[in-house]
Formats: sequence, structure tokens, C-alpha cells
Amino acid sequence: METQKLNKETSDKIGFISYIIPKFADEYKMGTQDAYFYLKKHGGLEFLMTHWWALHADNPFFAVRRLYDVCYENGGER
Repeated sequence: METQKLNKETSDKIGFISYIIPKFADEYKMGTQDAYFYLKKHGGLEFLMTHWWALHADNPFFAVRRLYDVCYENGGER
């Protein structure tokens, strides 16, 4: 079976998402899995998948804050 190599953009995207979800979890005092499901439920994960490039260029604090804002706008708790 031939192994396929990820392109750089896909690798960078996975790396950033793997980094920012635990940061979000730490900031809002939840487990990583809970953070993932919270982001998924309230549109944060879709936003992250779409806008990861812009978010990764920003300070992680502001990226986490933007994810929080997106989730809040979509019914997430304050």
C-alpha cells in the first residue's frame, strides 16, 4: 500500500487546529474533548476550518477570543 504525504497547507492546518483547540479548552476551563464538541455545536469548528489561515497569523489569545465570539453569536454560553 502506497503512503500519501500531506501537502504543507493541510499539515499546517492540522497543526494549528491541534494547537488552538487545547488553548481554547484551557482558557475556558474545559477538557479538550468538551471544547471540541462545544466548538462543533456552536459553529466555532466550522469557522476554524474556514478561517484557520487568518487565525493562525494572529496572537493565540485573539484567535481563542474570536472562536468564543463566534460560538456566543451562535447560542454558546457566556
